[in-house]
Amino acid sequence: MKNVRIIFSLVIVSIWGLVGCNDDDVTPPQTGILTLDISGLEDLGSNYAYEGWIIVNGSAISAGIFNVDANGNLSQNSFELDREDLANASTYVLTIEPSPDNDPGPSDVHILAGNFSGKSASVTIEHSAAIGTDFTNSTGEFILATPTDGGSDTDELSGVWWLNPANGPGPGLNLPTLPNGWKYEGWAVVNGTPVSTGTFTSVTGADEFSGFSGTASGAPPFPGEDLLMNAPSGLIFPTDLSGGTIVISVEPSPDNSPAPFLLKPLVRMLPSDALDHTLYQMSNNAISTNPSGTVKR
Repeated sequence: MKNVRIIFSLVIVSIWGLVGCNDDDVTPPQTGILTLDISGLEDLGSNYAYEGWIIVNGSAISAGIFNVDANGNLSQNSFELDREDLANASTYVLTIEPSPDNDPGPSDVHILAGNFSGKSASVTIEHSAAIGTDFTNSTGEFILATPTDGGSDTDELSGVWWLNPANGPGPGLNLPTLPNGWKYEGWAVVNGTPVSTGTFTSVTGADEFSGFSGTASGAPPFPGEDLLMNAPSGLIFPTDLSGGTIVISVEPSPDNSPAPFLLKPLVRMLPSDALDHTLYQMSNNAISTNPSGTVKR
């Protein structure tokens, strides 16, 4: 009986020793919480997602992936990160990434950024680590015309060109240069349907699309398009843009959607009695479409 008690005591001591060693060797995770309060973002669809990054000693560390629903609500707004990394972070950057994403680093599509001051950072598109401008100084003007229709004057209200005829012609857009990961895109809203006139990065050259224009030469070297052929499903070309809306958007590249992105700095609704070859000024819409927010650590 004495031997049994000794053995039982040794077992208890051994178990206690193991437990004690585990307690001594395991260090509780040292984590902190990053909280996002961002408005103005949109649903990116199933093939893209937003990813946050904290910049620590010049290196980008992922700070969580999230989506946004149709109402602008974030799928997740708090993220657990290494406490030391979070404390040493100088900047927060939000990017748009493919989903799934095989690249562990950030893409070129930086949409928001801000420097930490104490416990928080105000994030905007104009930060140098994002797009670098807020587009509030952008201006635009355009004419309705169809220079690729071979000289017909029956469909002049079916094309839009961002140029000023009085300047030689000259450019009709005053837009800041975009960083890698972004392009401008022109749009004509036809019977409620946005129709792309092409993407571009320069206001003094042709854009990247001419699939709706006619076969005749004569397209000016500026962004724009004649809506004469190959109409999208549900539309008929030529059309009449009177009463419609003309838009310049800022698009991620690669683009997440065939529809206009949330950034729409320039807009003009045409009158129902619009005239061809008449210069129309665009309104600056940047403040109402720019996302922004606060990040707290």
